[in-house]
Amino acid sequence: MKVVFILGLALLNLSNAVFAQTYAEKLGYAKGSKVIILHVDDVGMSFESNQGAIDAIEKGVASSMSMMMPCPWISGILPYLTSHPMADAGLHLTLTSEWNAYRWGPLAGKKAVPGLVDNQGALWSSVEQVVSHATADEVAEEIKSQLSRSQMMGWQPTHLDSHMGTLFASPAFLSKYIELGINEKIPVMFPGGHNTLISKTGSGKLLSTEMATAIGQRLWDAGLPVLDDLHNFSYDFDYPKKQVDDATLQRVATNQYILSFQALQPGITMVIMHCTVADNHFEEITDSGSIRRGDWLAMQSPELEKYLDDNQIIVTTWRNLMEKRRQLVD
Repeated sequence: MKVVFILGLALLNLSNAVFAQTYAEKLGYAKGSKVIILHVDDVGMSFESNQGAIDAIEKGVASSMSMMMPCPWISGILPYLTSHPMADAGLHLTLTSEWNAYRWGPLAGKKAVPGLVDNQGALWSSVEQVVSHATADEVAEEIKSQLSRSQMMGWQPTHLDSHMGTLFASPAFLSKYIELGINEKIPVMFPGGHNTLISKTGSGKLLSTEMATAIGQRLWDAGLPVLDDLHNFSYDFDYPKKQVDDATLQRVATNQYILSFQALQPGITMVIMHCTVADNHFEEITDSGSIRRGDWLAMQSPELEKYLDDNQIIVTTWRNLMEKRRQLVD
């Protein structure tokens, strides 16, 4: 599901903001370096989502994933994490349950967070419904519960991010998200730099330059790495209207990624995708299967890997960024 930022703040042209130094440079990368995290969302949502993420990382160029703790297939990713203790796996903090016939509820329990659940006992379907019904304290309770489950399962997440951008949907929610990362010393997905790419998407109203810069500085001062930008284009890629074979889908998806990467600016950019081994069964969950399968195929494309190498684009992980940040503090 495409990340949506709907804070009621003025949209400014962040790409025109002048930053003397990118967060990549602050971490020790050479001036002008383009550093990306190729990040797979929605792990734990389904078997197909889990397998897609694993393939994209083990057989392709993807470098990171994040897990949806309330979802039915979260236990299915544990064998992989157990055998890959240095994997880059964070939490896709989940406050919505958007599919019609495949749904999940809050980990904190309906009694603890009544404003987060609908009349089915599941999380609300849309970001707007969460904003209308839930309090910031309920949001804080639920995201802490999701972190607690990960830790109970024996996994300390490498970072935090937000399913459907819900935690960016109100200043109060955003505050709880930032506080959790700072208090737990876990990096958070937050575009605190020049924000060139994310300002060009159809993702709603962005943070003002002043607020984005201030929050980015706050995270940095707390000893956490900060993103310069977010790439959130894959849901807008132009795919064939009719069903095509995998070779064609891979070629189309790879070309779309390469074209979009031509606009990458220096700094650290998180590239959001949803690599999924989407099949006929998965189509019973969502009609976005072709897009997700395209992501999965593109990440395994030799042409994409060659493009990254030829253009000296550095692929990294949240784990690596946090280690670099710790070294600066030490």
